[in-house]
Amino acid sequence: MKRLFALLLCLPLWATAQVPAQPEAATGFAPRAAVGGKRFMAVTANPHATAAAVDVLRAGGSAVDAAVAAQLVLNVVEPQSSGIGGGGFMLYWDAKARKLSAYDGRETAPHAATPDRFAGAQFRDVVATGRSIGTPGIVALLAAVHGRYGKMAWPQLFAPAVRLAETGFAVSPRLHQLLRDDAFLRNDAQARVLFYHDDGSALAVGETLRNPALAASLRELALAGPQAFYHGALAVEVVAAARAAGGDLDLADLAAYAAIVRDPVCGSYRVWRVCGMPPPSSGGISVLQMLGVLERVPFAQAPPLSPAAVHWFAEAGRLAFADRKRYLGDADFVAVPQRELLAPGYLAARAQLLSPAKSLGVAPPGELAQRDALADDTALEIPATTHLSIVDADGNAVALTSSVEDAFGSRKMAGGFLLNNQLTDFSFAPDEGGRPAANRVEPGKRPLSSMAPTMVFDRRGRLVAVLGSPGGPRIINYVAQTLVALLDWRMAPDAALALPHFGSRNGPTELESGAFADGMKPRLEALGHDVVTAEMTSGLHVIVRRGARWLGAADPRREGLAVGD
Repeated sequence: MKRLFALLLCLPLWATAQVPAQPEAATGFAPRAAVGGKRFMAVTANPHATAAAVDVLRAGGSAVDAAVAAQLVLNVVEPQSSGIGGGGFMLYWDAKARKLSAYDGRETAPHAATPDRFAGAQFRDVVATGRSIGTPGIVALLAAVHGRYGKMAWPQLFAPAVRLAETGFAVSPRLHQLLRDDAFLRNDAQARVLFYHDDGSALAVGETLRNPALAASLRELALAGPQAFYHGALAVEVVAAARAAGGDLDLADLAAYAAIVRDPVCGSYRVWRVCGMPPPSSGGISVLQMLGVLERVPFAQAPPLSPAAVHWFAEAGRLAFADRKRYLGDADFVAVPQRELLAPGYLAARAQLLSPAKSLGVAPPGELAQRDALADDTALEIPATTHLSIVDADGNAVALTSSVEDAFGSRKMAGGFLLNNQLTDFSFAPDEGGRPAANRVEPGKRPLSSMAPTMVFDRRGRLVAVLGSPGGPRIINYVAQTLVALLDWRMAPDAALALPHFGSRNGPTELESGAFADGMKPRLEALGHDVVTAEMTSGLHVIVRRGARWLGAADPRREGLAVGD
């Protein structure tokens, strides 16, 4: 039996696909059919952005060129999720050099920030203020990776976004709903004129949204380069908007900003190698911890979507999130025990805490040297982000997750774009009993994130999957679940993305609302799980290799689109 299982693992992905019948009956979301491509593939959160990426790829541009064009378009059509006023993380696979790089464009705290910045405050009190605004990083990230791997001229990549901002696009149902329901956005003068009618009602579905101020900002960035954002008139606008809202960002903070190239965090899972972002993202470490625990318990023997599979997956999440809360932060400011957290012996010991018959409830952090020297993180990370996955004709690949944090970020605009509220991703309590939180606010520090752009390689080092998702701290569970659906359950990517979500962040076991949750809840409660159900609007975008072709799939819960050549 063990030999047979080993042979199955060596088969190509999806060769023994086990697809649960009618996943839409469990979630209400029918799979959005995967598409194939011989040379390239692009999957983004919006059809306009995917079209921009595909046009670049057809013109001979690189995966990086396509990612730059798509990200800029997303700023126009999906302003609630990302933009040049925010930040992000990118994995880049250089197929010729067979090298994977991690680009950190996470926002930084102003040099005037202090650890007690949010002490005693509630998220709602500070999210729509200048105190939540960090130095934006996505422009620096895009410029850094384009300077190294871009093939097309920087100004060319701005044309689709500038055109859409000037001529306009039809407001989607999702954007309309978010505009309608937001409690803060109308308070900003620029936003009120841009997104609302005179009576305060949101632009309706199908109405044309034009943003000439953003078109002008993008045109300036196209012609003058990234220095226009960090040193020029745009920098002055950003600082003025933040300070008018009570913030302390200044021109020196923008001038000092730099994207950082880091080593990706990688680990083995059965016969594959899985790689993600290192700190200040927790995504890479936490996903690998979950996979490492699942590899050491009978998860693989549990049928897909069975109570046993959901139980083991949720328990692995408890362990990973307990460690995340205690040990993870910006590694330039705190000693992150990355090697210890991913050591085989450590993961084996953590897995031994789990029982097939009863939930842990709330897991403790692992026994590491820093355990009693650090306090737990108290940040409230909000799910408003985007992700894109792209592979070009040369086999180079990009997985980019970017964000302004909460929907519409700080609700403060400058130059036609929204500014982030990423500083609320820091711990609101800087310490506990004299023990500092690893993720406390410090000048120049990057707040902890759950963004998890991910790539998977086979035993010969060939790229076999590119993926990621928005979703706040649930990103970790979304990505880990998609990986086990692809690698363990051997599902086609579109079917994997339509599965109902489940997992735990070391609290209740969370099930995506629907028929699946209704049937699963009593089964898990019998194992001691405290179960809650909720909407889980992931936005997974996946590319997988199938022989000599690529398959792309977009999450049916959002507006994403996959297109190949």
